[in-house]
Order: sequence, then C-alpha cells, then structure tokens
Amino acid sequence: MASQAVIRTKQTQKMVNGVFTEVVCSEFSNYIFVVLTQYGKIGTLVSITPDSRSGDISLPLYTTKVLLGKDEPLTHVCAKNVATFVSQESGNQPVLLGLALKDSTMDSIRVMKEMIKSCQVW
Repeated sequence: MASQAVIRTKQTQKMVNGVFTEVVCSEFSNYIFVVLTQYGKIGTLVSITPDSRSGDISLPLYTTKVLLGKDEPLTHVCAKNVATFVSQESGNQPVLLGLALKDSTMDSIRVMKEMIKSCQVW
C-alpha cells in the first residue's frame, strides 16, 4: 500500500511580466499556507483571517496581521487581494501567506492569483 503525504502541497512556476515567479500551496488542518515569491524566499509572513464579527456571515471581512517582515500598508492590501479568494474557496479557512514580490502591479497580481488557483489544495 502506497503511503499518502500528510500535508497536501502543490507548486508551480512561471514568468510573470519578465520576473520568475513561484507559488507553493499547502493545506494544513487549521490554515492554508501559500508562498508567492519572486525572490526564492518566503519573505513577509502575513496571517489573513476571516472576521466572524461581521453582520453578514456569507461575506466575511478579513483581518491581516504581519507576523514577520515589513509591516507596510501595501503589504496588507496585496495580502488581502491575493488571499481572500483562497479563504473563501476553502470554506473561510485562515490563510498564512509568504509574500516576496519584485513586481506588485495589478496585472501581475491577476496572473499570480491564477497561478495560486492552479495549485488549489483545499
């Protein structure tokens, strides 16, 4: 009998606007872990959690918290943009996002979100 991996993981890589980009998605029991890097490093580690205090439970608000790295407003905006759909599609699970980007333009972010969708483990 073949053994099955305890942690499901998928990864992909692609050139995005001339920059080599890697995505790794792993499913843990309590988090979805996504690494989106153009440096080959995890970079800034951000926790994105659905906020259950919102009035409409079908459309939760999301709270971002930088755990490691630079805590800048653009980091929070980018993290919410990239990880909100992951949380929604995984049944509102929290997302742990490693973010290390050279190019954070909206066009690049759209391509990166498609890369993350192709690595769906949830």
